[in-house]
Amino acid sequence: MLSPYAPHLAEELWQQLGHAQTLAYEPWPEFDEALLKEDTIEIPVQVNGKLRGRIVVATGADQAAMEAAARADEKIADLLAGKTIVKTIIVPGKMVNFVVR
Repeated sequence: MLSPYAPHLAEELWQQLGHAQTLAYEPWPEFDEALLKEDTIEIPVQVNGKLRGRIVVATGADQAAMEAAARADEKIADLLAGKTIVKTIIVPGKMVNFVVR
């Protein structure tokens, strides 16, 4: 990846890595879309519209799993303790918001 910007330096590093042939004749790395997909994502958790924490869930987590993970977070659990949850707004893969009184 360095070769287009600093070809001489890239050739030197390529030889130090133990390759006999020049880097100029090597094929460009192939693109693999599977390597770009994340297994987990970080989701913000809000209470009354204010950011109070973040949770890590699986990429394809449904709304129930996101809500359960948010309620299991101890910081969020402390904020929800003793309060009535009026509404729970969950945007899959984006955020969780608890509206409380």
